[in-house]
Amino acid sequence: MRATWMAAHLAVPGVPRWARIAAYAVPFTVLPASLWRIAAVTFHLPISHGDPGRGEVPAWLPMEVYVVLLSVFSEVVAFAAVGLIAGWGEVFPRWVPWLRGRRVPPPAAVVPAALGAGVLTYMWTLVAFYVVRGQDVDGRTLAADFPLNVHDWKGLLAIAAYAPLLLWGPLMAALTVAYWRRRVRRA
Repeated sequence: MRATWMAAHLAVPGVPRWARIAAYAVPFTVLPASLWRIAAVTFHLPISHGDPGRGEVPAWLPMEVYVVLLSVFSEVVAFAAVGLIAGWGEVFPRWVPWLRGRRVPPPAAVVPAALGAGVLTYMWTLVAFYVVRGQDVDGRTLAADFPLNVHDWKGLLAIAAYAPLLLWGPLMAALTVAYWRRRVRRA
């Protein structure tokens, strides 16, 4: 188990120290929001204002389950950043059928990583911009019990949990550029 963990996280030669730190930091930019969502919505801890509502979640899917699935999915996607510094981002792992052991073409990693970095940067910057203005992304005034606010400790806790998400996109962008430069230089 330890060897598998180390292999998944071990940086390949030529990865700068800052890139290793950034890659390992990416999942931790997502973790506080994931933990806050699970605590507030799944375990119903009194750390949030109002009812979380249903949003666009289908009626057949319990909100508690949806939040856990969303949080796990977010962490898995964030962990993909480690692939930009690790061996499994340069050579397909054994468990990938038909591709195992073959080199990962740089565009196969760079294009999704760059698109993800752009979308994440745009999305979380837009959300922060509107929340600071007291509006949702459609321009409507936020409800008085909106979770992200500066009126009490619950709102500040929510802000502290979601603020690190602002770093996710820029960190991915920097890692993507470093990956591209390293792989193209080596080719």
